[in-house]
Amino acid sequence: MIGDGFGVGWYDNETSKESRITPCIFTSVTPAWNNTNLVRLAEKIKSPLVFAHVRASTSGAVTEANCHPWNYGRIMWMHNGGIAQFDKLKRKLVNSLPEKLFLFVQGSADSEWAFALFLSFLANPDADHFEHQELKEAMIKTIHQLNTWAEELGITEPSLLNFAVTDGDSVVCVRYISSKTEEAASLYFSSGTRFECYRPGHYRMIKADRREDMVVIASEPLTFEKADWLTIPTNNIMVITPKLNVLLQPIKDKYYSIDRGLDIKVGDEDVRIPEPMAQLLKAQTEDQLLSHGGTATSLVT
Repeated sequence: MIGDGFGVGWYDNETSKESRITPCIFTSVTPAWNNTNLVRLAEKIKSPLVFAHVRASTSGAVTEANCHPWNYGRIMWMHNGGIAQFDKLKRKLVNSLPEKLFLFVQGSADSEWAFALFLSFLANPDADHFEHQELKEAMIKTIHQLNTWAEELGITEPSLLNFAVTDGDSVVCVRYISSKTEEAASLYFSSGTRFECYRPGHYRMIKADRREDMVVIASEPLTFEKADWLTIPTNNIMVITPKLNVLLQPIKDKYYSIDRGLDIKVGDEDVRIPEPMAQLLKAQTEDQLLSHGGTATSLVT
């Protein structure tokens, strides 16, 4: 099991309009499943937006300073993956930062330094409000800059850059690897009205009146109901707007590959659904095929 620390960040459900919105964050280097304080907090906290992270160290010591998520003002950030050969790349990253963001970093993890780089691409990281488009553009610039430095330094090992950021209203996350052929670390999402327990330990997503009252993004499905979870395709960026609209599009850089997509087999024929809509259309397409008397199987390629 992974046990190099964990963190939970959330926004207060009752923050007054006069107060500056900033997230609450609880971190620990103990395993999440063995932390009594986490259980006590989870029983009492109500929040419209929660980030949670369990750490397996790839860069930086096992300390609370290196536990995700981090925040800067109202912005919260976490990362699953690792920046390849970060020790070689770190000097370029550090030298690119304004002094305020350089001094902001308290730990040694590549993920926190990537957060500082992301903040440097915002017009004003201390702002009280961010449009989701600005967060998305800063995310794409962060990935592009890391790739540029890796290329300048001759680093060919792929970086795994599953980043997630929020300002408390919008969420931007990315499933990304700096490779045309390899798959990024997994990432899934589920949306609907609520999770319902239908027998002890088993939950399913309920979609009452086809409303989207919640969106859950996770590295692995959190329930046994596979039909409730859709895969975010490799090298795609997802935006959840304040109105819970889900926007998904590919990152069309040097590692973009049109060959990534979904094959639907109907009888002896293969039907290709290209990215970025492959996984989003998967369930709908299979339902339509089956309703017309066909059989459908799928394979991500």
